[in-house]
Amino acid sequence: MGIFGRFERKVEGAVNGAFARAFKGDVQPVEIAARLQRELDSEAKLMSRDKRLVPNEFVVGLSPHDHDKLAPYSKTLTSELAAELRTHASDTGYVFNGPIRIHFELEPSLPTGRFTVASEAVAGVEERQAPNPSAHGGAAAEREGDEPRPPAPQAAAARSRLVLEVNGTRHPLEPPGLVIGRGTEADLRINDPGISRLHAQIRVRATEQAVSIDIVDLGSTNGIVVNGHKVAEAKLQEGSRIEIGSTRMLVHAPAGR
Repeated sequence: MGIFGRFERKVEGAVNGAFARAFKGDVQPVEIAARLQRELDSEAKLMSRDKRLVPNEFVVGLSPHDHDKLAPYSKTLTSELAAELRTHASDTGYVFNGPIRIHFELEPSLPTGRFTVASEAVAGVEERQAPNPSAHGGAAAEREGDEPRPPAPQAAAARSRLVLEVNGTRHPLEPPGLVIGRGTEADLRINDPGISRLHAQIRVRATEQAVSIDIVDLGSTNGIVVNGHKVAEAKLQEGSRIEIGSTRMLVHAPAGR
């Protein structure tokens, strides 16, 4: 039995055969599975001799009629679709940047039985948590009645100035900065196969008068690109665009700060 036959049996069994009744003449789940697999094949980007990077986030646009039909089964359907994509990727040597996410969105202009697919390779991002000062000397100092220490001038100068935005998440750029990489030792961990374990360091130096920010390549395999130019080291400022692996980042000052 082919992969789509297996998929159809698994999904229909999960909802007691409701798909067969609900989708007759409409968008079929097996059609979505086939379209997503073709999306992987068409968007695969060569990483090495036997590995290719493929999208891991998908938006499926549906007509009002098909969207209403799919909505009750979306959780089960997305789970089964993701499982089939992982199987297909394993069989073909594809690599995902992060977890597979599939979203069904309403497209009022689409006729019944038609759907669209948009995809993107989005890296999973984790920020290493800083240790809690109160777990060490901070709480003890307060118990002994000491006056709380004022923040260091450089921290006061840099606070809320600029952020590094990665996949919609903002990371404050404060002294001394942060290390970006794929390994657990990195301060900002990005699950992107094109990023080295310790890829680059953003250094933040601040005084009461000024803040200086730059980025340095830590001997990575694929290097860093700043504002369209591959560099070993570069100054950063508001509006700087950084590309590491297939991940894009932006330095900016958030509105309303």
